[in-house]
Order: sequence, then structure tokens, then C-alpha cells
Amino acid sequence: MKKESFVPFIMKLLVVLFIFIVMFIASIVFGAADVSMRDVWMSLVSNAEGSDISIVREIRLPREVAAAFVGAALAVAGAIMQAMTRNPLADPGLLGLTAGANAALAVTIVFIPAINYFGIMIACFIGAAAGALLVFGIGTAKFGGLSPFRIVLAGAAVSAFLQAIAEGIGIYYKVSKDVSMWTAGGLIGTTWQQLQIIAPFIIVTIILAVGLSRQLTILSLNEEVAVGLGQKTALIKAILFIMIIVLAGASVALVGNMTFIGLMVPHIVRAITGTDYRYIIPMSAFAGGALMLFADTLGRTINAPWETPVAAIVSIMGLPFFLMIIRKGGKAFT
Repeated sequence: MKKESFVPFIMKLLVVLFIFIVMFIASIVFGAADVSMRDVWMSLVSNAEGSDISIVREIRLPREVAAAFVGAALAVAGAIMQAMTRNPLADPGLLGLTAGANAALAVTIVFIPAINYFGIMIACFIGAAAGALLVFGIGTAKFGGLSPFRIVLAGAAVSAFLQAIAEGIGIYYKVSKDVSMWTAGGLIGTTWQQLQIIAPFIIVTIILAVGLSRQLTILSLNEEVAVGLGQKTALIKAILFIMIIVLAGASVALVGNMTFIGLMVPHIVRAITGTDYRYIIPMSAFAGGALMLFADTLGRTINAPWETPVAAIVSIMGLPFFLMIIRKGGKAFT
């Protein structure tokens, strides 16, 4: 019986992996200047020089690898948040994490201008944690405890407040251009050096999420059952919360503010795999990466040679999805 249920998941995962690979190749080939598959291959396996090969090797490859990592990180973070809070509207961008990371990033750029990229990433982790704590603190302040819509309202208020802080700091200290380059939600200028710092955090955290996926499944159904089965729910929640902060903070350090990836992908994946997070987490990683690659490719080609911010592309896709979930009471794809 286990084999019968496992094989279909492998097939689904292979389909999503195939879509991911196709989107990655398309994102490398297409852009303001289209390149050939031969140039892509030569940039990977040889030291050949040329304008198209340089475009692929130094600009597009690091950019699209970053897009894949960010999409995977945000999708997995969203899946963990939705399971842990049992809130179908949970998303790192909607619940204050990315806005908190943005605000911390702006403060860091102003007051510690000589900080290296690792320091910026740590600042984003701290900001993401502060943003999430503010949202959950406000959401639980009123009698009656947490509810999905109360959390979303608190997230919207905190996100707007923290975003205003980031923009205000940028304007007052005349560094708005520097701050905007980080917070606009784009992948322009991503380098291999940045990826060497960020990627290990994302990879390790996603692997840990897969390792905790069984506990996450039980936690998403009923906390009392989890306690009855001997799970240390407080410890597991603390670990999961740290993982969300790492994934959201690392994403902001790479691309700035990004919403809706973490909302859309887990809902779509649950429609394909069911409610078992042993399947949802790995599928979300590849599906999130594919969606982010698609959005970035669309942003680079829709109005070439000018670039449409990838955050705008994702928001155009995500807002109707968000409204549909609200209209259906959180059960659009579950």
C-alpha cells in the first residue's frame, strides 16, 4: 500500500522537477539579448570567451540560480507557516517578515555602511524575527486569541509601518537609491559571491524542513494530538520559527521584498500531493523555484530591453489568488 501511494508522488515530483529544469533553461536563454543553447553549454563546460557566453556566465546564471533559491525558500517558508499556524493566508511577505527584514536592511545600510554581505544577511534575519514578533504580538493582544484574519490584518498594518520606516530612513539619510536597489524585489546584480554566502543557509534549512516534515504534518492537523503522541511542540515550533526567519531573511538579502510566493505555492502543491508535509515541502521547493524563474523571465522579456520588477509580476499573479482564497474561506486548493 505504501508503494502504491509513494510511486504517484515520485511521478508528480518528476513532472514538477522537469518544469523547473525547463524554466531554468528558458530563463538563461531568453532576455533582452537572447542567447543560443550552444552558448549556454559552452559557458558551463569550457573557459571560452565571448559576449553571449559572458552574459550567461556572469549575469544570467547567478541571477537565475538566485531566483531558484529564493522561490524555493519563500515557498517552503510559506508552507511551514501555514502548517504551524493552521492559517491558510500565512505568507512571509504578508505577515511582516520581509518588511521587517527590509527595515533592518535600511537601518544597516545607513548606520553600518561598511558592513559586508554576511552582516547584511544577519541584519535581515533579525529584522524578519522582529517583524514576525510584532505581528503575532498584535494579533494575540485582543481577547479571543489568534485568528487567520486578525493575523492578516496585523500583518498588513505592521508591513506598512515597517515599509514606511525603510523608505523614511532612505529619504532622510539620502540613501533611498541604495535601499531601493535592495528592497525593490529584483535580482539585478546578483553575484556568485552573494550566492556562496546565502545558498548554504537556504539548502540546510530546507533539508531540516524535510526532516521535520512528519512532525509538521501532525502539528498542522491538531496540536493536542501532537502532544498526545509525545511531540515536544514548544521545541518544534521554536525550531520551525527559526527556520522561517532564516528562509525569509536570506530571501530578502538576495532580492528584497517579495510577497505571494509563499502563499500561492503551498496551496497549489497541496492540491497535487494532499496534506502530508513529507510531500509538500520538497514539492514546494521545486514549484517555488519554477514560479520564481518564470516571473523573472517574464519581467526581463515582457518589455525588453527595459525590465519589469519581478515583485510586480509576482504581485499581479498573487493578488487574485489571495482574494480567491479569502472568498473561499481558505479552502481554494485544499
